[in-house]
Amino acid sequence: MALLGIDIGTTHCKAGVFKENGSVIQIAVRPTIAHYTKQGEPYYLPEQIWGNITSCLKEIMLCCEEEVSAIGITSMAETGLLVDRQTGKPRTHFIPWFNRCAEAESEEISKEDNPLHRFQKTGLHNSYKYGLSKIIRLKKQQADILDGAVWLSASDFIAYMLTGKFATDYSLAARTYAFRIDQHAWDQDWIRHFNLPDQLFPEALPSGTKMGVTLSTELEELGIPRGIPVTVAGHDHLVAALAVGAITPGSVFDSIGTAETLIGAIEKKELTEMEFASGISFGCHVVKDRFFWMGGISASGGSIEWFREQFSDQKMSYHEIMSLSAKSIEGPSGILYYPYLSGSGSPQPDPFARAAFIGLKTSHKREDLLKAMMEGTAYELESIRRSAERMAGHRINQMISVGGGTKNHYWMQIKSDITNCHLTIPEINEATLLGAAITAGICSGIYKNEEEAAKAIQFTHPKEIAPNQQLHHEYKRLYEEGYMGLQLHLRNFYQSFRKTV
Repeated sequence: MALLGIDIGTTHCKAGVFKENGSVIQIAVRPTIAHYTKQGEPYYLPEQIWGNITSCLKEIMLCCEEEVSAIGITSMAETGLLVDRQTGKPRTHFIPWFNRCAEAESEEISKEDNPLHRFQKTGLHNSYKYGLSKIIRLKKQQADILDGAVWLSASDFIAYMLTGKFATDYSLAARTYAFRIDQHAWDQDWIRHFNLPDQLFPEALPSGTKMGVTLSTELEELGIPRGIPVTVAGHDHLVAALAVGAITPGSVFDSIGTAETLIGAIEKKELTEMEFASGISFGCHVVKDRFFWMGGISASGGSIEWFREQFSDQKMSYHEIMSLSAKSIEGPSGILYYPYLSGSGSPQPDPFARAAFIGLKTSHKREDLLKAMMEGTAYELESIRRSAERMAGHRINQMISVGGGTKNHYWMQIKSDITNCHLTIPEINEATLLGAAITAGICSGIYKNEEEAAKAIQFTHPKEIAPNQQLHHEYKRLYEEGYMGLQLHLRNFYQSFRKTV
């Protein structure tokens, strides 16, 4: 039996079929194309996203001789759209998580409840990224747009196209800022407070729950018969953590892509002022009866992509990036880089933070700037690690890392040196896609639970990276006295000029 995973990501849409032990049968990839309004606001076309998925499905099913037992779908967490409940037709484009169009609405929301009180219900610190602020903005633009509509994440939309059913999972529902993670239910009082319809959101189910079966004739033409169980697997970072087995308290997962996310699992608990003060966000894990904690860097790999675009007449290849990395001298560059090209995330969320280089000299070259960017993202990772360590009450000195960034061993060594953590890099190219397929296996009963699924996945020869203690001590001083010491002034400056800069 084969398991089929679907992943709607920021830069790519993917589909893949896997065997029960996690080995790949076939994977197909299509670019996720962002379009822009006249005001420069990004969006995705629903029909284009669906077209990407059907194209991927057609490609992989041509090569899959095994019967597909279930389909799991994951996606970027806060990206969503409005769909008409009666016709199933999209009423809006997808609004991506990184679209800052709802900053004003987010500020308005923050005035409607005590931040700690809201955090204890949602696990979140208010942000423009979440679905609620985007929905309120859409209502301002068109008063009746919510009548008979349902808000769906990217995963939910694809699940609807496959099954004709509206549903989501707890981990994605929680990223709307309208879902109570303490009760696993939509916060109807909070929703009504903003005069939003009671039925605005779909039914929320535990990750791995069958929410429907394939019905589409179009799918049969692609080689996918009717009646296959479909589940909304959940938040993309969480299903990737499932794929590499980082799902128990004490296990820490580092996902390195355009954005970078550090995630740990904890037992479900009442959130207190201590968790709130950590600056870290919390939510429902895809593992039953567990929460997760999460800190993020909005422009980690995004910083490297920016460098590739801006520091060469033609976009640098990754080979050129590696060659530049090899030219830099051992030890700290002496330059401080703040990776806030898209604002900063937890543990110091601030949409108005700006990126910066500090400490440049005429002798510095491109390779020094590149190394500084790698160091800056690692300093930010250390900030998350320390906050999580204080909150969790135990040492964090090991991480499991996946994603495109792990291919740059220079960058990974810098991360290890700065955080003083031992890094394990599994031999896996598509952890998120595999995690979606694993969730499908739980849905279909192939695996009894998440722990059994994680044990069934076989990895061979993971890479291990250990920190250089001498360099760690050099970086520690730069982090504490430089990186953390100077950034408060930068943050305060851009906060004071946020309307004009």
